[in-house]
Amino acid sequence: MQNVTIYSTPSCHFCHLAKDYFKENNIAYTEYNVASDLEKRKEMLEKSGQMGVPVIIIGDELTVGFDKPKIAKMLGL
Repeated sequence: MQNVTIYSTPSCHFCHLAKDYFKENNIAYTEYNVASDLEKRKEMLEKSGQMGVPVIIIGDELTVGFDKPKIAKMLGL
């Protein structure tokens, strides 16, 4: 099973869609709220180069936004 990490904010609609998608597919994930966690916000910026959320990391692949087909492919679904 690959590690799944999502950098999100509470008000981000696409973040909620991504997390719902993970739950529907029984994918365990680690979530970081970059609205309140400044250290994780900095980490997200260093990894993705931008402030847009969600930033999703699956294994060693990174995607920005909720691109369901791409995420499914990254997860091997």
